[in-house]
Amino acid sequence: MPPQKTIGALLFDRFELLDVFGPLEAWGILASSGAYRVVTTAENAGPVASSHGPRAVADYGLADCPPLDVVLVPGGVGTRQEGANEVLLEWLRQRSAMAQVVTSVCTGSALLARAGLLEGRRATSNKAVFRWVASTGTNVTWVPEARWVEDGPFFTSSGVSAGIDMTLAAIAKLEGREAADQIAQRMEYAWHDDASWDPFAKLYDLV
Repeated sequence: MPPQKTIGALLFDRFELLDVFGPLEAWGILASSGAYRVVTTAENAGPVASSHGPRAVADYGLADCPPLDVVLVPGGVGTRQEGANEVLLEWLRQRSAMAQVVTSVCTGSALLARAGLLEGRRATSNKAVFRWVASTGTNVTWVPEARWVEDGPFFTSSGVSAGIDMTLAAIAKLEGREAADQIAQRMEYAWHDDASWDPFAKLYDLV
């Protein structure tokens, strides 16, 4: 039996709740097979406040987080502050180099850009703050109309709920389309499986 793989969700002060727990619902169903496990990590282990108040508990601090095969970087208003957190950015650089897949939801792509991980790549983000995110990485091809964008090992998604669609696409890449379809069915989730589907870009005059 192959070794168990680890999915790690990054937490930071004022992260967006659904950016974390929408994808973790899908990853968690996959993990129930025993082939994967899910952990959470933050700069320090313990409770971390979300942007809406409820806290989540980080299993590990960044320094003692186990090796990760999948990295999940959420967005939220806290990304503006964390974009200057060199400890977190260096952790992202190191862990992304070792991971099979790196995913971001919403403004989480700004953290990947600040870390220099999206240089020369295509990426997207939340359309309401798309212009700000695009300013965080000038050598990035920011795609204004996309539900999510895949470029090499990096999957970046649009805002909040788009993270679930992106996660199912990442699962399909790792485990096959059938596995992703079964997870969406168990979630009773209508998966927008077309990465170019994006009715929100027009609302913000991005296209």
